[in-house]
Amino acid sequence: MKIVACNSNRPLAEAVAASLNLPLTRASVRRFADMEIFVEIQENVRGEDVFVIQSTCYPTNDNLMELLIMLDALRRGSARRITAVIPYFGYARQDRKSGPRTPISAKLVANLIVEAGANRVLTLDLHAGQIQGFFDIPVDNLFAAPLFARDIKERYAGRNLMVVSPDVGGVVRARELAKRLGVDLAIIDKRRERAGVSEVMNVIGDVSGRDCILIDDIIDSGGTLCNAAAALIEHKATSVSVYCTHGVLTGGAVARIAASPIEMMTITDSILATEAVRLAANVRQVTIAQLLAHAMRAIAEESSVSSLFD
Repeated sequence: MKIVACNSNRPLAEAVAASLNLPLTRASVRRFADMEIFVEIQENVRGEDVFVIQSTCYPTNDNLMELLIMLDALRRGSARRITAVIPYFGYARQDRKSGPRTPISAKLVANLIVEAGANRVLTLDLHAGQIQGFFDIPVDNLFAAPLFARDIKERYAGRNLMVVSPDVGGVVRARELAKRLGVDLAIIDKRRERAGVSEVMNVIGDVSGRDCILIDDIIDSGGTLCNAAAALIEHKATSVSVYCTHGVLTGGAVARIAASPIEMMTITDSILATEAVRLAANVRQVTIAQLLAHAMRAIAEESSVSSLFD
């Protein structure tokens, strides 16, 4: 079993390798003067079970290209099996035709990853579950809910909790977390006027006097969650905290969250934290290194991955 790290989130790759008590495979991922990507694997990988760790986050196209070229290098180096470990799968929000003459980019990216040489994909909290079906190879989609549930029980013990979905589309995710915590569920009913802009319409459920936990998979501009938090406070919620798997956090998202009623936002390290995230008073990260390490060990040993969530 060998672990190769590309450049998008090397600290996470190092933490995973340390959890598995394995060194990272020596490899060079660099750029020529015109920004072409060049990959060189500096160890023998013939016949090995290789895991490539790379989130396809910002800069999305560069990180995706690094992954594709690394997969090709490993395939040409005669690796026995290549697993693309993609903690954050970019392009996942383009999972269907949103209008006439628009692409399904998530399917295109899936095709590229398969053609480049991946035999298997390991990822975390896909934005849409059906993306697993876009691949013609096995896909293991891990969930952050067990990790979040443990963290919430430790940090919010004794508080009157209620899990809240920020929109109707996230109800399944929110219900799973509420079930693990044994608490009630509320839903924010919102109308999105255009991409990146949302308007909260109503809160379904009685949140008065409750410590609300908003749960989502991706936070980008932060507008939806900040509007949802404001609506919950207007409906007499005691406090609002957020748990989100992938902290994309573009533009002024961190400043927007800092100025919002959100008590604390917890994200995973599926995406490398920016300086703004590290300095933010109400943003914190929890690591998914052990979760990925356990899943990778299960794949290497041909044992159950789903048992991690029992």
